Amino acid sequence: MTTADRYRLFGQREARPESPTYERLALAIAEDLELLRLIDTLPEPRRQPNLLFAATRYLAGPMKEPEAFRDWALRHWSDLARIMSRRRTQTNEPARCSALLPVLAGLPQPLALLEVGASAGLCLYPDAYRYHYGRHTVGPADSPVQLDCAVEGDVPLPDRVPVVVWRAGLDLNPLDVSDDDDVRWLNALVWAEQHDRRRRLQAAITLARADPPLLTRGDLLTDLAALAARAPADATLVIFHSAVLAYVPMEIRTAFVELVQSLPARWISNEGVGVLPELTAGIATPPAGPAMFLLALDRRPLAFTAPHGQALRWLEPQDRHP
Repeated sequence: MTTADRYRLFGQREARPESPTYERLALAIAEDLELLRLIDTLPEPRRQPNLLFAATRYLAGPMKEPEAFRDWALRHWSDLARIMSRRRTQTNEPARCSALLPVLAGLPQPLALLEVGASAGLCLYPDAYRYHYGRHTVGPADSPVQLDCAVEGDVPLPDRVPVVVWRAGLDLNPLDVSDDDDVRWLNALVWAEQHDRRRRLQAAITLARADPPLLTRGDLLTDLAALAARAPADATLVIFHSAVLAYVPMEIRTAFVELVQSLPARWISNEGVGVLPELTAGIATPPAGPAMFLLALDRRPLAFTAPHGQALRWLEPQDRHP
């Protein structure tokens, strides 16, 4: 896929229903040969639309109109390239816990949570958030983090949040919620127009600062087993990840799948449809429109989920493969 195709697809499938600003910018960049040439000077994993737009927000560049964005980006390309080379797309959206909750609540309690690609660890607090699935509400009533998720199908909505006795995260570059510059980057990763996400992020950061998770700098292949071994033996260890494996080569994904299946843990994956091709064989096609994730437990597909946790479509039994 060319860089132009990547930006065009991002604008049409991901940004269109969520951020008109990002849609306009992505589609304009897809036709801009000069900007595309500059983007292509970066290593392939650093050419992502999310990363470019987050770096621009981080540097307070103009984003409302494509022409102003283009002029600014050309003048400040060295600064943009520096940020894009140093930082990663580490969107830490706590609302993704809305997709995870029905699975986590159905596992033997208590739980020891280990997130791969944890960023700042804000998805390690599913027991601390308040969830609204239509008329069904669950979680602490006084939680500062309120999550709304539209549901479709026979979703096993829980009556209570899980019991979490241990929470840890693994990341190549974990972000620290007590570090102002890391928090600035987390805010930059929130898309334009998504003010509710920004408020939710701030509330989750405040919560995490009061009870920081164990975050370990490391690689998903070489360091996962050692961190998993630190989990308490009397809890169900759950290894999970959301929107992580798309950023690693296929051979590493394959090795990761083999590794995680060798560990004494339950495995929840929440990745873009097609990121783990072996999970999609025989299941229903995803809904038309915006790009979706596929939620699976121990390689068993369970639901299509919206990338930021705002919707959950449970698969019917006949739509799942064994």
